[in-house]
Amino acid sequence: MTAVHFGAGNIGRGFIGLLLHDAGHELVFVDVNGPLIAAIAAADSYRVIEIGGDERIRTVTGFTGIDSSVDPDGAAAAVAGADVVTTAVGPSILRFIAPVIAAGLRARPADRAPLPIMACENALGATDLLRGHLADLLADDPAVLDRAVFANTAVDRIVPIQVPEAGHELDVRVEPFCEWAIEAAPFAGSPPAIPGAHLVDDLAPYIERKLFTVNTGHAATAYLGRLAGATTVDEAIAMPSVRTGVEAALRETSRLLVARHGFPVEVQDAYRETALSRFANPALHDGVERVGRQPLRKLSRHERLIEPATALAEQGVEPVGLLAVVAAALRFRVADDPESVELQGRLGSESSSAELVESITGVEPGHPLFAALEAAVDGARVEGAGA
Repeated sequence: MTAVHFGAGNIGRGFIGLLLHDAGHELVFVDVNGPLIAAIAAADSYRVIEIGGDERIRTVTGFTGIDSSVDPDGAAAAVAGADVVTTAVGPSILRFIAPVIAAGLRARPADRAPLPIMACENALGATDLLRGHLADLLADDPAVLDRAVFANTAVDRIVPIQVPEAGHELDVRVEPFCEWAIEAAPFAGSPPAIPGAHLVDDLAPYIERKLFTVNTGHAATAYLGRLAGATTVDEAIAMPSVRTGVEAALRETSRLLVARHGFPVEVQDAYRETALSRFANPALHDGVERVGRQPLRKLSRHERLIEPATALAEQGVEPVGLLAVVAAALRFRVADDPESVELQGRLGSESSSAELVESITGVEPGHPLFAALEAAVDGARVEGAGA
């Protein structure tokens, strides 16, 4: 069996690639990073090292790599002959890999079993997004889409910034916890065999539970921690003021998740505590600047902060904890993060605070959260002007 995975970075090698290897697949990593692909093609194995507590080392073998910027035909041929295709490239990059996948589907024999395609991205409905790009590219022959089956997924594993070790540059250090949930319905009873993943009838609760607990909490720790002077996530969550703020935000998202999806309170409480313990793992040594990067994306309408805050406000609940995190995110200033620079530029512009609320968060005037967001923007602008 062969699995083609787009994105040969740390998540691709240390999470999705590992689980596909454990499932018995030969791996083909597709990327546009020429030196990385060259290293993959030259190596016989790499290690995935679980850090924090007892160190566990896993060895991955049976893989190769293709630089799709140099050999798009080779990448398409790999897709055409694959048993499963996965991605971990970032939601905004899916449109750039879609042409290779579309070419592979065109070349795939029509009598082969439909090819499972799963976008393992940190976003809602990422596979649907990829399918939409493919549908546009295959508009002249839409039946080609029937050569694939598309399933959304929810993925969760913290992979910190890596410090390569000489002779082991492909190794990846990861936290012990991981979760890969795959929606079952698209496979009509014949899902791909990936023992490290689990199939669920309804993926939405799992995606939102992860997004509004792990991602919300991770971002909250980074933004509140940076304001408090922390440099790493574990240092931040150890600060009583930061932990109190993160817990306040996550109690609010937990309330929403229990009401929206019916998670038992004790199950959601345990999931929240697990997330907090993951943030405290000192072995990850994850920087708050890295975790807080791309604040414009994280402050957008259906992301980890604004989506749960607006939903709670619509229920008549004031999301005090989440609003404190939003205020901290608006103050995130990192010179080498383009979104941070753009955010601060917008806050310093002549646009009104109301206009900025709409453009940054997507929340419109009249929404019950709008006034609170406008106040948060006002506060960030005043502080920025005095910086």
